[in-house]
Amino acid sequence: MNFTEHAGKAALRAAGIPTPEGIVARTPEDVADAARRIGKCVIKAQVPTGKRGKAGGIKLAATPEEAANHARAILGMTIGEHKVDHVLVDPQVNIAREMYAAVLNDPETQGPLLLFSPEGGMDIEEIAAEHPHALLRLPISIIKGLDEEALAAAVRRYDPPAAGAITDILVKLYEAYRASDAELVEINPLVQMRDGHFIALDCKLTVDDSALTRQEALAHSGTPDKTTDLEARAKVLHLKYIELDGEVGVLANGAGLTMTTMDAIRHFGGQPANFMEIGGDSYTKAVPALEIVLANPNVKALLVNFCGAFARTDVMAEGVINAWLHLKPKIPIVFTIHGTGEDEAIAMVRERLGIEPHDLMDDAVKAAVAAAKGARA
Repeated sequence: MNFTEHAGKAALRAAGIPTPEGIVARTPEDVADAARRIGKCVIKAQVPTGKRGKAGGIKLAATPEEAANHARAILGMTIGEHKVDHVLVDPQVNIAREMYAAVLNDPETQGPLLLFSPEGGMDIEEIAAEHPHALLRLPISIIKGLDEEALAAAVRRYDPPAAGAITDILVKLYEAYRASDAELVEINPLVQMRDGHFIALDCKLTVDDSALTRQEALAHSGTPDKTTDLEARAKVLHLKYIELDGEVGVLANGAGLTMTTMDAIRHFGGQPANFMEIGGDSYTKAVPALEIVLANPNVKALLVNFCGAFARTDVMAEGVINAWLHLKPKIPIVFTIHGTGEDEAIAMVRERLGIEPHDLMDDAVKAAVAAAKGARA
């Protein structure tokens, strides 16, 4: 789950990292009132995405009237497919310099990775490209935790005078990452003000969806991913479904096999209509899974690809066959089945549906793509 800036800053403050005392507002009038209380301010679109400034979603204001005018321009705009319905009114600060700090899940080290750069205020990709030697990358052991001595020594190489204060913030940033079950917590920019104090002017926070059940208070302030009606139906049923724009419906077991099937459909000139991974419990979920896939009017053919290891393909196939006979769709269906129970599964498809499963996945994909194109013509 992604979080807007003001929600992310709350997680930073809970860890002891200073942030501006901003005010959330939803109308130009509320923005003007906030500006009267704050003084010179910055109006910031609150959407869970980056590059808000480049999109015109961040503006400085010296007066309440100017703040309200900026709010009128920002509220209602779309940034990164997110419509702006509220803004954050933050006080302007006297910036001496900007830095970058983050902790994120690193697939390479399979653990947390702390990033710090004395160059901030730009995307991390730009920092890495333009200032590769000014980016500290410190892997963190998930067993031993953060080595604060190693961190302090590394930071001293970048900024000896302020190393103590920066290290303290980075330690707290890691604490915020752990406390939030975060996949990413990023401060950009981390600012040193002219009086020497540090403050986080922005925050990007992404929390692992699987941890939301134990992050209930935090989850209420998050921004759920936008879903289609069919995706929302699937989520309620605990089905892994993503709606796409193609014409070949997909039912497969295992996320990897499902994605491989989708890639093969594209390779042979078709477009998948969905990702639907129903796994070994398809016998109980085949009817709702098939209903959701077929509810997409773009689906012109269905491809079923099962590969059994621990899960038996005959059990999975029986679930799909029962669902197909129950719903009686009018579109072509193509099978390819391999693995544990394949002989029983193939015999069941032949006897109950009168369909011959394809021995090779490529042949099944080609047949499904051709059937979809034929039905579309």
